[in-house]
Parts: sequence; C-alpha cells; structure tokens
Amino acid sequence: MTDLFALDGRVAIVTGGTGTLGSKMAGALAEAGAAVGILARDQKRVEATVAEIAAAGGAAFPLPADVLDRRQLEQARDLAVSRDGHIDVLVNAAGGNLPEATIDPDGTFFDLPPDALEAVFRLNVSGTMLACQVFGQALIPQPEDAGRSIVNISSMSAGRVLSRVVGYAAAKAAIENFTRWLAVDCARRHGDRLRVNAIAPGFLVSAQNQALILQADGQPTERGRAIIDHTPAGRLGEPADLISTLLWLCSPASRYVTGVVVPVDGGFSAWSGI
Repeated sequence: MTDLFALDGRVAIVTGGTGTLGSKMAGALAEAGAAVGILARDQKRVEATVAEIAAAGGAAFPLPADVLDRRQLEQARDLAVSRDGHIDVLVNAAGGNLPEATIDPDGTFFDLPPDALEAVFRLNVSGTMLACQVFGQALIPQPEDAGRSIVNISSMSAGRVLSRVVGYAAAKAAIENFTRWLAVDCARRHGDRLRVNAIAPGFLVSAQNQALILQADGQPTERGRAIIDHTPAGRLGEPADLISTLLWLCSPASRYVTGVVVPVDGGFSAWSGI
C-alpha cells in the first residue's frame, strides 16, 4: 500500500509553486519522495520555497519562469531534464483571478474591462495549456517508464454559477474541458502511462480571496458565511485538504484514472442548498 502512493525517484514540476496552493502541493510531493521543481516568476520567492522544502528534509530545485513565456518554459524544462534525466509529474497550480476582472457589488458584467478578462483567461488557460505543451514533450513515456501524470487545477466556479467571478469561472470551465480532451488524447497515444486529471478545490482561504470571505478579525464576511452555509462540511477548506487527492493522482495508486475532475470541497458541489 505504501508503494502505491510513493513518489521516490520521481521528478515533479509545480507551476505557481510559490503560491498558497502550489507551495503546499510542492512540499507534499517532496515529502512523498519526489524531487520538485518550483516554477514561478519571482526568483526570490522560488528560492525561498526551495529552501523551505530543503529545511523540511525534501528535495527541490528552482525553476524561475513565466508560464506565459514559451522560451522561459522551454529553458526550465531543459534544465529539469538535464538535472535528473526525466520528468514524471506536472502540476499546473499557476492561476488566479484579478480584482479588475471581478464584478463590484454595485457593478455589472458590462462594466468589466476586456483587458482584465483576457488577462485572467490567459493566466489560467493559456498558462496551463502552454505548460502542458512544453513539459508534456518530456513526459511522453518510453516503454520502460513508470506511469506519468499531469494534474490541473479547476475551481468550484467551473461547474456552479458563482456571482462576480465571470472571467475566472469561464477560464476554469475551459480547464476542465481541456483536461478531459488531453486525457483522451494521451490515453489513445500512450495508454495508461500518461494520465491527465484535475482537482477542483472548494473554498480555500488564500491571499487572493481572503478579503472577500474573511473580515480582519477572521470572522466570515457575508459572502464567506453564505459559502459556509452552502457547504455541508460546515467550514472553509485548507490547502492541506488537497494533499491526499494530489498524491493519489500523481502516484501509481491512480494508474487507471484519467480524464476526471475531483472535487475537494466539503460537499459544496453535491448540495442543492435545499
């Protein structure tokens, strides 16, 4: 059973590896035995995350790069391959929303600047697809290789209408469709040796959404209370809640699982609210 979930000898790349979710995921992959490439734009934060993982006894290495810059991604891929000879896991945790692309309580969709909507779509969709293109070339398995895995990050907004976050919701819906498309294409070409899945986190507190769902004293805002009231588990999520699902999707334990989007949401997506 332990071997099913172990990642010893594997190399994992985490885009957005310095973010709230990405850094937690990177640390968990390292704890499971993988050498983890931390990919993000800010070199100082990349190096700090690598140092944190090393201090905890894990193996990590810096890959400063922008997920929207193909040349930088190719350099990062080549560096990772030259370091270890192979890449086994890609986790696309880079993404997020922008305040300018979020509808104000008194605003409307028609007030949103097109540039902000496009920026959100590029970050979430183009950043994920480009990383899959570039790192996917190194993930293509040889006959002797163990199974390899891509994990994308979706959102509750992809399948359920949430007010105010129209651009982010549309982008994450595209991520889910792309995940299924790429999973089918990879399975038809490589069988069960290259799998593509996604995780749809519930409402987790992060730097991007904290002001929307928590007050300064830590109590829920009106929106935060509405979220909790519509979550059967009765609480907001934590980044650590995603780890067991991530390790399952990245490890041999899920060797016959591809093309799925796994909600980790305390039951939010299952309940009608009635």
